Amino acid sequence: MSYPLDPALFSDDMKLDPTRAGFGRGLKAAGEANEAIVALCADLTESTQMHLFRDAFPKRFVEIGIAEQNLVTVASGMARAGKIPFTSSYAAFSPGRNWEQIRTTVTLNNQPVKIIGSHAGIYTGKDGATHQMLEDIALMRVLPNMVVVAPGDAIEAEKATKAIAENGKPSYLRLAREKTPVFSMEESPFELGKAYVLKEGVDVLLMGTGTMTYQMLLAAKILAENGVDAEVVHVPTIKPLDEETILTSAKKAGRVVTAEEAQIAGGFGSAVAELLSDKLPMPVLRLGVQDRFGESGDPKEIFEALGLTGEQIAEQVKTWIDTTHRYHQE
Repeated sequence: MSYPLDPALFSDDMKLDPTRAGFGRGLKAAGEANEAIVALCADLTESTQMHLFRDAFPKRFVEIGIAEQNLVTVASGMARAGKIPFTSSYAAFSPGRNWEQIRTTVTLNNQPVKIIGSHAGIYTGKDGATHQMLEDIALMRVLPNMVVVAPGDAIEAEKATKAIAENGKPSYLRLAREKTPVFSMEESPFELGKAYVLKEGVDVLLMGTGTMTYQMLLAAKILAENGVDAEVVHVPTIKPLDEETILTSAKKAGRVVTAEEAQIAGGFGSAVAELLSDKLPMPVLRLGVQDRFGESGDPKEIFEALGLTGEQIAEQVKTWIDTTHRYHQE
């Protein structure tokens, strides 16, 4: 499937927009299309961009206050009554504070509550380690019935919001605070459960989720300048994984690198490693946060401290493939 990339990618005119802004636009559009959609927030309505829905549909919006456990419990009851509830807070608090209520009232009962975890990952920057939620992918993908989505940019966040509004399942949407590069276009495809080949290559497979896909594209560009032909696959849906696309690209490249702005323990890279160990064992290099917390600072500084910029990824990948044999299918 063709995946057009923004022509301004890597240029001085490259677009920047927060994924949370894409969510806000998507929720308002979803609300216009379906009157069953309601929204609940934990006193962070403007920060999570839920105010666009609130202003358009005030009678379908509930301000819960700083009570994240109650946030999802009320939402589960509303889902049982036939509504499609979206809940929003910072990811550090939802699912960070209310995971047990999500497990017991939402996923155990398979209610179509949408958990929006905003301000996740490193782009939370100066708010520091307490607000840089890095464990949410691991927390949410382990829950039965839960769909886990990390959109790559603001355009895709809008598409993902509309998609989870209609999927009839518990769903988690992971969003960043700061503006991030927009690499996709309105005509770029998006479907829950699908991964997309953004660049074809044969020497190594680079797989990114969420905002890290841009860094993988940048790394591939740098690697190409150094004689390495990397394939790049964007994986916005972490659960369920698009096994067919991942396995096809992995078999061709024979070596896999994953990247996420989250803990690598139990996260996106772990999900890929589990799939490959079961169905196509091969070398896997997982890049992400290595068993530590974040810190306060400009996001660019933190990315550099963690070795997760495109330039640093390219250097790590080059060193790794120089000493790692490709897998060959018998």
